[in-house]
Amino acid sequence: MAKKPEISESEKKKEDWMNSKWRPMMGWMYMAVCVMDFVMFPILWSLLQSLSHGQVTSQWQPLTLQGAGLFHIAMGGVLGLAAYGRTQEKMAGANNGGIQLPAGAGTTYVPPGQGLVNVSTQSNSFGSPGFGGAPTPSFASAPPAFGAKPLGPPPAAQPLL
Repeated sequence: MAKKPEISESEKKKEDWMNSKWRPMMGWMYMAVCVMDFVMFPILWSLLQSLSHGQVTSQWQPLTLQGAGLFHIAMGGVLGLAAYGRTQEKMAGANNGGIQLPAGAGTTYVPPGQGLVNVSTQSNSFGSPGFGGAPTPSFASAPPAFGAKPLGPPPAAQPLL
């Protein structure tokens, strides 16, 4: 069996370059295209007309808005999905400098019907079990639905005819 050749650090960096830089490059490319199409080209178009004809007779039509702006829609999708993917990578702990979140880190959100969150066991900056030592209110005594209790005084009795 042939032994696999070892890959040097510089070759690993070369392989990794495109994977690590494509998202920022897409953002810079999109910004450059927008600056050229909406700022630079209209100025150059007006200068070209004024120098050659003595007056500006037509307005620059942005190239990226041709075809119902499909370029901007596509780039919005690419950059949006890239940002979402990078967020997911960061949440999973990829390329964050080796920082690992503890198992208990996160939110105290509990979906409805899954039970109550015990906030008295969580620490706070005052060292007391709750704000000012007051007990945590219970929401179990809330009315079951809006309108369960009548609003206003009860209606007056109507005479029988």
